[in-house]
Amino acid sequence: MTEDDRAVVLAHVADHIALTRAEPGCLSFDIAETDDPMTFEVMESFRDRAAFDAHQARTRDSAWFAATRHILRDFRIEEVGD
Repeated sequence: MTEDDRAVVLAHVADHIALTRAEPGCLSFDIAETDDPMTFEVMESFRDRAAFDAHQARTRDSAWFAATRHILRDFRIEEVGD
C-alpha cells in the first residue's frame, strides 16, 4: 500500500462503512487503523453466509471497490455455528 492508496481508503471508508452497516444481515462492521499506517483492520459479522455473500456482491459494484480494487486484501473467513 502506498500513501496514495491510504488516501483513497480514507476518502471512501466512511461511506463504505455506512453502506455496509445498512445491509440486511450485517451485524457489525468496523474498519480501524493499526500501528502500521499502511494496514487497516476490518472486522465484520453477518447473520449468515448468504448475507455475507450479498455484501461481497454489493461491494463489487461499489465506488469503494472501484477505487480500492488494486489494494492487497489479506483476509480470513471464519464461520461460527449455532
